[in-house]
Amino acid sequence: MPHLHTEPGQHDLTVGAYIFRTDFDQPKLLMHMHKKLNKWLQFGGHVELDETPWQAIAHEIEEESGYQLSQLQLLQPEERMRKISLANLHPQPFAVNTHPFNDEHYHTVLEYVFTTTEDPQGVVEEDESQELRLFTREEIKALPDAEMYPGSRDICLYLFDTILPSWQPVDPLDYHL
Repeated sequence: MPHLHTEPGQHDLTVGAYIFRTDFDQPKLLMHMHKKLNKWLQFGGHVELDETPWQAIAHEIEEESGYQLSQLQLLQPEERMRKISLANLHPQPFAVNTHPFNDEHYHTVLEYVFTTTEDPQGVVEEDESQELRLFTREEIKALPDAEMYPGSRDICLYLFDTILPSWQPVDPLDYHL
């Protein structure tokens, strides 16, 4: 989807999904080589005008990785809101950040983390990056800045070191799409 806000200083709301495979001797993070930016990145994209952030994460994961939410576990903190009256409660992102997309435009991203022990049931959509790779923590740490943004590396290492060992897996389908 194209940027919704195109004037200088404007922000688009985006979502990001980090998917870990936990069926190896150590966790591995699935990333894709972004076609336009030529960097290893998480899956994700813009929240469209007719969807919630949680709906956006579901369709971006399926389009870019071939995974369906039913194949994944969502990581959430033990202490979290579990019910709210008269509203749909969305899962808690592990991070919310704003970063420049270019010199005049920004993305504010809600970041989520998932685990799985299986291969995707679907296929990556034809117009999406077909270059996917699983990375160990040490492989992420060793990637040069030319292949991964330093901020993305910071997030990945935080996930390996802090979120994976402390947040609990929950069924992502427990949240309303």
